[in-house]
Amino acid sequence: MEVVVGNKKKQFQADMMILFVSLAWGFSYLAVDISLVEVSPFTLNTFRFGGAFFIAAILGFKRIRRTNKKTILYSLAIGFVLFLVYIGCTYGVMYTSLSNAGFLCGLSVITTPIIAYFFKGQKQDKKFIVALIMSLVGMAFLTLKEGLTISWGDSLCIMTAITYGIHLNLTETAVQQEDVDPFQIGVFQLGFTGLFSLLLSVGLGEFSFPTTPRVMGWMLFLTVFGTGCAFIFQSIAQKYTTASHAGVIFSLEPVFAGLVAYFYAGEVLSLQGYIGAVILIMSIFVMEIDFKSIRNKN
Repeated sequence: MEVVVGNKKKQFQADMMILFVSLAWGFSYLAVDISLVEVSPFTLNTFRFGGAFFIAAILGFKRIRRTNKKTILYSLAIGFVLFLVYIGCTYGVMYTSLSNAGFLCGLSVITTPIIAYFFKGQKQDKKFIVALIMSLVGMAFLTLKEGLTISWGDSLCIMTAITYGIHLNLTETAVQQEDVDPFQIGVFQLGFTGLFSLLLSVGLGEFSFPTTPRVMGWMLFLTVFGTGCAFIFQSIAQKYTTASHAGVIFSLEPVFAGLVAYFYAGEVLSLQGYIGAVILIMSIFVMEIDFKSIRNKN
């Protein structure tokens, strides 16, 4: 199946929306780290996704009040996959090193086009393959700092990469349907993910409320920008770009996370890390620049 992305201008705008999402998630690492001091992972996800759903539902009530059954079913499936993504990501980090977790979770840049090829028959051009390889090399330089051994935590991070690849492809399939509204998909998937997180946090006896203004502020940031805007923007953007394109742009997330860590936590990348960041940024330029048009003009 080939995705109808409209014209190149719309695809570029969609890719820029995905870039904003990557930036928001880069900041989210710091926000999550601060928030987990007072609340459990599932409680945090309950507030993130549940709060984002209610804000988006109130602001966009006119657009979601009439929703068809197909949209709800797609949202339920996408929300459940997203719930699995955050289980693997949260607990994977707890049972492996941060370098291993960053690299393995970032492998969605590889799993996304592989899933698209085997289940939807999407083939990629040579320019995209080059960008894909550059992204993988860049992530390896940026995040891989020690020998890679497969532990329980590594397995969870690999599951995260696979499930997020499924999430991107499933979202792409959903928003390409004529009778499915991308905005509604973006809103309702948040509600279902928040509901699943709430049920699990209550079932495990972990549910609690934040107590300090600092944590409340960062959780509000996560809710509005790192969750609500991010997943709604992603759903809308994927109507005009492919899941594979989105996967490559999301590989910039470790770069933004590193910049946030530098300015807010004083963390400095190694030379290897800076090389990886440069390669990742170059991969986006390779994917976005229309070299054929430039050659024709010359």
